[in-house]
Amino acid sequence: MQADKLIAQIEAYAPTELAWEKDPIGLQLGDAKQEIHRIMTTLDVRPEVVQEAIDADVDFIFAHHPMIFKPAKNLDLSVPQNKMYAELIKHNIVVYAAHTNLDAAKGGMNDWLADALKLQNVTPLIPNGDGQTGLGRIGTLAQPQTVAEYAAFIRDLFQVKAVRVIANDLKRPIQRIAVLGGDGGDEYPDALAAGADAYVTADFYYHTAHDVLADDFVVIDPDHHMEAIAKDKMVSLIKKWQQENHWDIDDVFSSTINTDPYTYI
Repeated sequence: MQADKLIAQIEAYAPTELAWEKDPIGLQLGDAKQEIHRIMTTLDVRPEVVQEAIDADVDFIFAHHPMIFKPAKNLDLSVPQNKMYAELIKHNIVVYAAHTNLDAAKGGMNDWLADALKLQNVTPLIPNGDGQTGLGRIGTLAQPQTVAEYAAFIRDLFQVKAVRVIANDLKRPIQRIAVLGGDGGDEYPDALAAGADAYVTADFYYHTAHDVLADDFVVIDPDHHMEAIAKDKMVSLIKKWQQENHWDIDDVFSSTINTDPYTYI
């Protein structure tokens, strides 16, 4: 089938109008009219991910994070990023990204994270007018846990060596939890105002963390790579759409490459 059929389905699920206005979502590279047969999902489009796709004869990559945040200044192929673009073109691989629109969508990134975090009665943290889409999610745990207990659960859930915890008291019980995938430091006042006991997000800034302590709030930062949950979730969605629409696709699978740039020692 043509790539534009899959793109249309993705955009019906995560409408582009939900995206942050400066977010470079959508078709990143390639021809939407190209026939595709093997689809791979990934969090990030990195050279090692592209090589994995080439080795697996992939012709469509779905990425959560846009491939091109900063436009290339030239096409010097000694630059690894430029060489990666050239390899994608050479091997006829279409690349498409759904980022903040997938974050905000009903049944998208933040709902996936809320479910993984065992939250119940979930609603958008910063809702759009429809009340069902928007940034982040907030919900409750079935039973209260201490900050330390819940932080350990999150550490194990996202398979990181450690999480960063910003809290005055690790023994404090928490039950109402807000989550925002990716970099959510600017939105912590929204989580506080919404009545959350704790807020799960990533890339938390040092000086903002002092503000959190001054507010006697709790933040747990498990690393931006927690959004890798999108890889398998998108595989399941695409396979569901394939069955519903009788798409002629050979395979859909997630990248096995861990693109987390951090090493915890």
